[in-house]
Amino acid sequence: MSTSYRTAAVPSTRMPGGIPYIIGNEAAERFSFYGMRAILVVFMTQYLYVMGPQATEPMTEAVANEKYHTFVAAVYFFPIVGALLADIITGKYRTIIALSIVYCLGHAALAMMGSIGKAENMLFLGLSLIAIGSGGIKPCVSAHVGDQFGKSNAHLLEKVYNWFYFSINTGAFISMMATPWLLQWYGPHLAFGIPGILMALATLVFWMGRHKFIHVPAKGTPFLREVFSRAGLMALGKVSAIFAFVAMFWALFDQTGSSWVLQAYNMNLNWLGIEWIPSQIQSFNSALVLVLIPVFAFVIYPAINKVFPLTPLRKISIGMFVAVASFAIIAVAQQIIDGGGRPSIGWQAGAYVILTAAEVMVSITCLEFAYTQSPKTMKSVVMALFLMSVTLGNVFAAVVNARIQLPDPTKVTDGVVAESKVGAREKSEKIHPGMDGKEGTEDDITMSYIGTKRVRTGFPGYATVESAMKRIDDWSKANEGALPALEVGNTMLADLKDAWGAPLRYYLFNTKRYRITSDGPDKTPGTEWDMGFQGNAPEMKKGDGDEDKEDNTWLAKRIRELAASAPESISDDSAFVGGQTKLEGASYFWFFTWMMFGTAVVFVVAAKLYRSKTYLHDEDTSAAAIDEGTTV
Repeated sequence: MSTSYRTAAVPSTRMPGGIPYIIGNEAAERFSFYGMRAILVVFMTQYLYVMGPQATEPMTEAVANEKYHTFVAAVYFFPIVGALLADIITGKYRTIIALSIVYCLGHAALAMMGSIGKAENMLFLGLSLIAIGSGGIKPCVSAHVGDQFGKSNAHLLEKVYNWFYFSINTGAFISMMATPWLLQWYGPHLAFGIPGILMALATLVFWMGRHKFIHVPAKGTPFLREVFSRAGLMALGKVSAIFAFVAMFWALFDQTGSSWVLQAYNMNLNWLGIEWIPSQIQSFNSALVLVLIPVFAFVIYPAINKVFPLTPLRKISIGMFVAVASFAIIAVAQQIIDGGGRPSIGWQAGAYVILTAAEVMVSITCLEFAYTQSPKTMKSVVMALFLMSVTLGNVFAAVVNARIQLPDPTKVTDGVVAESKVGAREKSEKIHPGMDGKEGTEDDITMSYIGTKRVRTGFPGYATVESAMKRIDDWSKANEGALPALEVGNTMLADLKDAWGAPLRYYLFNTKRYRITSDGPDKTPGTEWDMGFQGNAPEMKKGDGDEDKEDNTWLAKRIRELAASAPESISDDSAFVGGQTKLEGASYFWFFTWMMFGTAVVFVVAAKLYRSKTYLHDEDTSAAAIDEGTTV
């Protein structure tokens, strides 16, 4: 590395000169990341299937949640790779610059989905590059902030980390308001492309500050000896134990980008005189952080400290219990939705206030805690361990979403039993032998395809379920498009039995979507042999001026294009066999609420056993450095 770069902080009580460049870089980088992440689940469930020349099967919510949390887990796994690279070989500055370029390439891949290659492959490539780039620079940027300080101005660390978090949330707020709007009206190419441009700008801003930074050099192999020394392993083990508990907080918090967004589609989005786009609701968190950071720093913390000394671990512990309350609000709101209601998005706004308060107490405190509790040569690695807690939390959320998915047994059916033509495309039919594995018995399932798209799924008792749907539709038309409540709907269908003599089940997703289910040949609800229909409330006549409200969105235009070129490619087979989830509705949110509560209780005990030890960098005490420190 060039000798023109200073490698140690100068003795000074003032703010280091490189901080504005780091803060500016972080604001632009967070715009790119959170803008892309804000629309990811919505894109996968509503847009991905129409990105090719012909529509494919839409991704289910549980699968999208699983993929989303797997991506976030990867983003927060790669910090350990970036930290080791920075601390052993390249140093933090060079690591950040190199991986920022990889990051930019990932955004470019997302922006080109549907234009180059298969959309699903470009999605995987783009998310992989972003996970490597974004994840790799995370611990380096956080630790690079701390490297700018020596003992003389270490008292400014808390203030700078607050600024650091402030810049993160400023960029995130703007992007989470703007990017969903871009997706809705201008489509995925621009919605993913603009965050990529912001990432390129972030890289440029960081490069411009290279002569202002303190460049703490990589330690090489001696670093590994320190990491694996008895003292190093003990330091890493101590903080890792704390961060393991914090993982459950992230399992809840990062669902604001997945299950909370999907819930928002089932809520009344007209709030505060604004018609919100569901994925914009995430911006509540960033806006609240900007308000709550100074409130906690200058009002709440000083007031509590007068009666109860607030150590970092006590802040984290309180934050965990506060997070429990936020998810409980979301669970209650979901209960209203499950019962056929349409609660205001204000329910989520209230939950965001509480969750953001928890974030301020947990996340910001962990940043400072990770830096001060790590030995001098291991700052990036300990920062990476903190970020690994986000990985663990998202792995847990991804695994839960994977385990609750019921398989569709008909997707593995081979063999065509009949073929014909629909225009220029082949029509085929397949038979699945059902649960007993024998064709020609009462539980056989038939599937009809045009090309590779399934257009009909037939199962025993199909006509009975169709008549059940007609009853629901007739009731809905007589009640201005409303769907019957659960008890009313099930009473209406009480005389209808499935092919095995069991009653049909009526279930509400929200005020517009419902499901009618047979327990299937195993006569057990919640298994892969459940079968039935998913339906929508019948469209009622729109009022004056509403006829063209949705016609000009990018997605509506794209569906019309596909309908014109290949009408059968967007047909909707609402019948299903399996493919649902075992943990649905409010029960899903209550599960995570109780998991967080149990974790918070155990953390109180762990925090009492922790013994704190602070490590800070030495200062350059040469005469020239002292002179520079008095003039900075």
